[in-house]
Amino acid sequence: MAAAALLRSAAPGRGGPAGSWRLHLALRRRLTQGSCTRSGDPTAGAAWTCFRLDERALLRVRGPDAAPFLLGLLTNELPLPGPAAGDAPPPPRAGYAHFLNVQGRTLYDVILYGLREHLEEMSGFLLECDSSVQGALQKHLALYRIRRKVTVEQHPDLRVWAVLPRSPEAFGAAPLQERAGTDAILIRDPRTPSMGWRLLTQNEGPALVPGGRLGDLWDYHQHRYLQGVPEGVRDLPPGVALPLESNLAFMNGVSFTKGCYIGQELTARTHHMGIIRKRLFPVRLLDPLPTSGISPGAEVLTESGQTVGKYRAGQGNVGLALLRSEKIKGPLHIRASKGAQVALAASVPDWWPTVSK
Repeated sequence: MAAAALLRSAAPGRGGPAGSWRLHLALRRRLTQGSCTRSGDPTAGAAWTCFRLDERALLRVRGPDAAPFLLGLLTNELPLPGPAAGDAPPPPRAGYAHFLNVQGRTLYDVILYGLREHLEEMSGFLLECDSSVQGALQKHLALYRIRRKVTVEQHPDLRVWAVLPRSPEAFGAAPLQERAGTDAILIRDPRTPSMGWRLLTQNEGPALVPGGRLGDLWDYHQHRYLQGVPEGVRDLPPGVALPLESNLAFMNGVSFTKGCYIGQELTARTHHMGIIRKRLFPVRLLDPLPTSGISPGAEVLTESGQTVGKYRAGQGNVGLALLRSEKIKGPLHIRASKGAQVALAASVPDWWPTVSK
């Protein structure tokens, strides 16, 4: 796999194309302006934008066999909760992972939250998933439960929020304090610092975050696509997406030293071969969108008409495309309906590792 530094040098428009600069500036302004303050003093310390993610849902997995049960199904180690300090609740832990099918393709992407009741020694876990496949994931877990002492149940008591700093400079130096209680869990997003924090709560998110403001969900997805972070079945079609092409290793979502899990063989072989020719890249559409939009799976072509990948999903003029890494310097385009062409530019996120296998 080519070094991300090489990819960055090949990506068009890094360091100054007017279109990319304007797009980031517009999103920064929207995050900064936000809507009315719900609590706290917006002038005191960092101010935060809170996005309620109704398309994300939670499953609770608990019981004496919960940890070994999940380890046999997930690509990553489990975020086991830390020890409790006196009467204080144990610190929260979070991790990112995929469930794979036997062919090694992604079924479901999840953020895991390690929990421990104050007086219990057994660990339990909350699994954040795409709400449209919550039932399917629950059935998937039931299929492999067999005789294990594990309970899998939907957990509608807590809602999922994303928390992003309104100032991009605040990423990586956020003053929020992690917390874990019966009514709220606040923890850093385990995928990348650029995705801020995750908040699980029974209450309104902005009320729990100092200087918190309610954000527009459109802005959350714009930010996420600009960062190249896939989330849910639109971005990671079940049985289609390959985990390493989906940058699972970049997002701290796979362990190559853990025990066996379903779908491990292809993932491990690809990693040890060191060759990943295609990746999910953030893309920016440079031309006005056709009224019918861009269909998922639309071919991405070079100027000479060579196919270099497929458009995966997006919102507005940003999205994700699975592209051959050596071809992203473009110019690229998508052939939309009625023969119309939509130019696009791919980029390499700043948070990707500089050197990678």
